[in-house]
Amino acid sequence: MAKVAFLGLGVMGNPMAGHLQAAGHQVTVYNRTASKAEAWAAAHGGSMAITPREAAEGAEFVMACVGNDDDLRQVCTGPDGAFAGMATGAVFVDHTTVSASVTRELAEKAVAAGLGYVDAPVSGGQAGAENGQLSVMCGGEAADFDRAAPVIDAYAKICRLMGPVGAGQMTKMCNQIAIAGLVQALSESLAFAQKAGLDVEKVVEVISQGAAGSWQMVNRHKTMAAGQFNHGFAVDWMRKDLAICLAAGDEVGAPMPVTALIDQFYKDVQIMGGGRWDTSSLIARLTP
Repeated sequence: MAKVAFLGLGVMGNPMAGHLQAAGHQVTVYNRTASKAEAWAAAHGGSMAITPREAAEGAEFVMACVGNDDDLRQVCTGPDGAFAGMATGAVFVDHTTVSASVTRELAEKAVAAGLGYVDAPVSGGQAGAENGQLSVMCGGEAADFDRAAPVIDAYAKICRLMGPVGAGQMTKMCNQIAIAGLVQALSESLAFAQKAGLDVEKVVEVISQGAAGSWQMVNRHKTMAAGQFNHGFAVDWMRKDLAICLAAGDEVGAPMPVTALIDQFYKDVQIMGGGRWDTSSLIARLTP
């Protein structure tokens, strides 16, 4: 068992930190809104800190799951940042979906301070975090990954090293690109079924057993058809991720015309007032 700090207690980080504590690790949490850290500590029996640095002091591993590039820089650097509190040889594991460029920037700072750094974005959504069934895609040195992987296993269904620092983030972009296209296709399929007067449940029962089947179809078709979009991963965050994907696509020369189009569809959902709806809400554009 390890001494672990966890920075960021949103819809993903809160249950992830809980799984670490339940697995027997000694967990100290930090959250920008201190009341959330207090509530987590009361519920799970761990401890809380008022700064990332304080949370990281004495920790063998520091996990982060915050909002974006700027949030990650803020919890890592500066006099109150985690890097300032971490001991030589400790490993920083970033579960935030951020740009590969900020990942490499912070990894350089970590290595210069004698720290390990693993970028480890996750997929599986709020339900995956709550059930400890996340897919974790990692980038970093093999030695750092090998040390961190048994700790990550507390909330992972699969955890793989994809390559050097930044490879985890690039793999997460592949994930988001695939999801965007899939959710739009599923939205169009369900909307078509409704407007054609078909029984959506019967349609899904049949087509989910063939080549059209997907996790999204099985787990989201009922709520999509009912116009219920409260599954946690918000449209606002998806647009943040897709902006990272599109910028990286330009950088590596990978055209993504469908991804760019669906990003604009998510913009339409934001204009409809659905910025905090989950990503399955693309169907709302088709079924006003």
